[in-house]
Amino acid sequence: MTQMQAARQGTVTPAMKHVLEQEQIEEASLLEDLASGTIVIPANKNHNLINPKAIGRGVTTKINANIGTSPDDCDPDRELEKLRIVEEAGADTYMDLSIGGDLNAIRRVLIEQSTIPIGTVPLYQAHLEQIAQKKGLRDLTVDDLFRVIETQARDGVDFMTVHCGVTQATIERLLTEGRLMNVVSRGGSFLVEWMLYHKAENPLYEYFDRLLGIALEHDVTLSLGDGFRPGCLADSTDRAQIQELIFLGELTKRAWDRGVQVMIEGPGHMPLNHVAHNIFLEKQLCHGAPFYVLGPIVTDIAPGYDHITSAIGGAIAAANGADFLCYVTPAEHLCLPTPDDVREGVIAARIAAHAADIAKGIPGALERDLAMAHKRKEHDWEGQIALALDPLKARSKRDPNALTDKDTCTMCGEFCAIKVINRSFREILNR
Repeated sequence: MTQMQAARQGTVTPAMKHVLEQEQIEEASLLEDLASGTIVIPANKNHNLINPKAIGRGVTTKINANIGTSPDDCDPDRELEKLRIVEEAGADTYMDLSIGGDLNAIRRVLIEQSTIPIGTVPLYQAHLEQIAQKKGLRDLTVDDLFRVIETQARDGVDFMTVHCGVTQATIERLLTEGRLMNVVSRGGSFLVEWMLYHKAENPLYEYFDRLLGIALEHDVTLSLGDGFRPGCLADSTDRAQIQELIFLGELTKRAWDRGVQVMIEGPGHMPLNHVAHNIFLEKQLCHGAPFYVLGPIVTDIAPGYDHITSAIGGAIAAANGADFLCYVTPAEHLCLPTPDDVREGVIAARIAAHAADIAKGIPGALERDLAMAHKRKEHDWEGQIALALDPLKARSKRDPNALTDKDTCTMCGEFCAIKVINRSFREILNR
């Protein structure tokens, strides 16, 4: 039984109980939204998941961190280090996007050592298995792809990105309208090449019921991927992107009819003024399914700082109804992220998510900021550090040995506005 099916029967699962302890949401509301599909709890039956998460309407905005090897940088121990950082920095989920080394071994170790839900893109492994056999992507068969999906589901993967909306119809719209960057999704590009070579439909779309059968058996949440997401501002909100979204909305209904949990993935690069409209489109076309966005990245000219460009877009997206932010690191577009890049990406995404939760009125979000304001008024530096989203960095910036006045910081010292006004109120207004 999936979390959706259990909710429809009024059954509160252990994963739901854990969520109710984390979130300020009523049990009846959680059951109703799980049953309708507006909340998902990615929790594979085969994964002894310690810290399940709810993603969707009425709960805190969640963030995901991507880790994984590459052919040029394949160190499983480093990925385990990144996983530890991901969890310590406060990410809600992570995705193993490895494309180098023994993918089964890497994934299984990560699952064993993690406490939060894991996502994957099975198409990556399917492609790499062909290469290992001295074959190419074009040699991939439908059974090859579904065998990998089944393997990953049995291993305990909680959610999978599957680019089911990459169809011959969406390719036709891309070619007809034209694009500057064409296809920037790795999985999307793999499928387009396969489909053009074989002159065949996307097997993830054509055999969607087969995919649903696997997801239903193991309770894998399907993250319906955006293979035609824009990779630059110039391609934002074009016909290929919207046509794919239309198909994903149709597939969402089919998944819900079977009791399978679904999220929708979204862009990508887009101008600031497109963000809110794209959230509205997804919620309308996909019936309120949770929306999982990459960024969005709101300018193309900040390599090295795309954790910031994505945090700007992510805050606006989540404030307008996006439910799940995929982090972007300073290494985006440049190289495989280092452990330090991973930490920076997680914190930037958490800032965006928290800012959006305040705007959305999520219960409990503003209270932390109010507590911080009190600690600052009181010059309670340890209290401020404890409330910070990144206490390690906050502590590293405050050097007590550099202070002449322990109540203040080195910016203002004795001229601290808070200290001055507190003294004035105490000595003048109260005399």
